Amino acid sequence: MKNEFRTDRLVMIVPLVLVALLCVTFMAAPEGSQRILAVLRAFMGDTCGIYYAVLGVGIFLVTMYVAFSKRGDILLGRPGDRPQYSGFQWGSMIFTSTMAADILFYSLCEWMLYAEEPYLKELGSMQKWASTYPLFHWGPIAWCFYIALAAAFGYMLHVKNRDRQKFSEACRPLLGDRIDGAAGKLIDLIAVFALLAGTATTFSLATPLLTAAVAQIAGLPAEAGDSRVLTIAVLLVIAGVYTAAIWFGMKGVQKLAAGCAYLFFALLFYVLFLGGETRYILETGFSALGNMAQNFISMSTWMDPLRENSFPQNWTIYYWAYWMVWCVATPFFIGSISRGRTVRQTILGGYGWGLAGTYTSFIILGNYGMAQQLRHGMDLTGQLAAGSSYSRVILDVLNTLPLPKLAMFLLVIAMTAFYATTFDSITMVVSAYSYKSLPADQEPGRNVRIYWALLFILLPIALLYAGNSMYSLQSVSIIAAAPIGVIIVLIVASFLRDTGKPKEE
Repeated sequence: MKNEFRTDRLVMIVPLVLVALLCVTFMAAPEGSQRILAVLRAFMGDTCGIYYAVLGVGIFLVTMYVAFSKRGDILLGRPGDRPQYSGFQWGSMIFTSTMAADILFYSLCEWMLYAEEPYLKELGSMQKWASTYPLFHWGPIAWCFYIALAAAFGYMLHVKNRDRQKFSEACRPLLGDRIDGAAGKLIDLIAVFALLAGTATTFSLATPLLTAAVAQIAGLPAEAGDSRVLTIAVLLVIAGVYTAAIWFGMKGVQKLAAGCAYLFFALLFYVLFLGGETRYILETGFSALGNMAQNFISMSTWMDPLRENSFPQNWTIYYWAYWMVWCVATPFFIGSISRGRTVRQTILGGYGWGLAGTYTSFIILGNYGMAQQLRHGMDLTGQLAAGSSYSRVILDVLNTLPLPKLAMFLLVIAMTAFYATTFDSITMVVSAYSYKSLPADQEPGRNVRIYWALLFILLPIALLYAGNSMYSLQSVSIIAAAPIGVIIVLIVASFLRDTGKPKEE
């Protein structure tokens, strides 16, 4: 039994060493490494952009086909198995464990990213399109990468009862015994490397906002929000929360996810009903949903062949690639908590809960900010153009709310809970990944869980001292999406092949 659950040290150590070497390289030669990565990122996003676009549309169509075919009737588990979690528990874990605090950061500012884009001005008004594109970029195609693999992993874990919780194992129906050799090791090393690169950089997006909000709540000077000491203190608090939860295993993750959902709803309720823009928020959100539905096909396939503005390369391709990198952990977690549900319920329920949470966040928080500029004359996009940070502009928006410190307090604890819940789920998945074999009903050992929990927080702290290396390592994540895309295709093809066979047992 001891041998059966021994750790896979190659998977635990090699990706970590590679990421550490990259960090050292970025710190030692930041300009040279950035130039190389910029060239590679431009090649992947511009020259090979069609690869990501076709993959996104293709995987989305596959999920729709599977959900409404006979494969959708397959129960993830043994005959008679019931769902492990209630609908709300399951849905809250899907949303909060897959969306880090980035969801709150982007909800508050993403419309500003598009507001001055020439392409949106060609399409029409800021009011119409800056509220629509966030819903598209965080919509069905983005979620399809998670949902397709969640169904495949759920089938692998609960129907085929595989005891190797790895990307490579999901490719067995197509690659056969080759996954037990070099091909399987390569797939797993790429997967863990991409996961480490992605998680090490995600803190760079929202932590500055979190730190700035903490500084304002505490009555500290504005420049304190840029303090590395305060940022590290915030990261350590987050680490303490999710390490404590991960100590208690899935029960701890489930309780934290439920708490995170309630905090999220409290923040949205505050902004929607106390901010004085309820009518505008709801009408703009309803209009944006209709606009996206009406233009979904053209938005999904527009590639700007003449490169008149490169909007799809700068934004759409970037988003698809970044969501693909995060596919390494999130779908495993969704699949693992879906025992007792059918493939159809997993796919449609995953879309339903994921999109409901994402769209509610963008519609309420994003449209409140748009109202401040378009209805009340705050030049938020002008502040960004003049060099203000996103964190500073977002705080200016929150300061328009009644009792702004209360709103910021809700934001801080909600962001902390989002980060903790997301990294709890990732830690559980990558810990299971660290074993040569581990049955689906077994949890990884506490020592392995704590190892990854500490590692996920130490890398971002180290990167705080690497200057612009955050952007560079994020570029590595985008580049890593290229081989991850190939692996996604292999897993989906393996799932279709496996579920298409006559039932043997």
